[in-house]
Amino acid sequence: MAAEEEKIENQGFTVQDRRRFSPETGEARDETTEAPQVASEPPPAEPAPERPGSGQDNALPEIDFSTFVISLSTQALMHLGEIPSPMSGKIETDIGVAKQMIDLVGMLREKTRGNLNANEDRLMEGILFDLRMKYVEAVKKR
Repeated sequence: MAAEEEKIENQGFTVQDRRRFSPETGEARDETTEAPQVASEPPPAEPAPERPGSGQDNALPEIDFSTFVISLSTQALMHLGEIPSPMSGKIETDIGVAKQMIDLVGMLREKTRGNLNANEDRLMEGILFDLRMKYVEAVKKR
């Protein structure tokens, strides 16, 4: 069986580019003049493009309970129109989603009651108070 695998590996394979346009020039190509290409190994992989914030310089903070709660509150503030959307850079308001995020933080508060340290407990209370007040203000503006 090893001899068969070795035989198959040494044969190579035929790659036929069926694109209508040349990748080099972008012009329509004449399909009759293109010769099939023979490849014996796959082309080298291109490095993936770097996403903003994915470099070593922009390392993400360690995830703990406090950063999780802060991220939820940031989303709620974004939906309340308090901070711009990171995707568009514009202020976008969605009161329904903001209420859902605030309710989610409130549910998390109830489910973790008695299991948080003093700093986490203060953080939860402060964030919930601020979010609820901003929600009331946003509803009044409508």
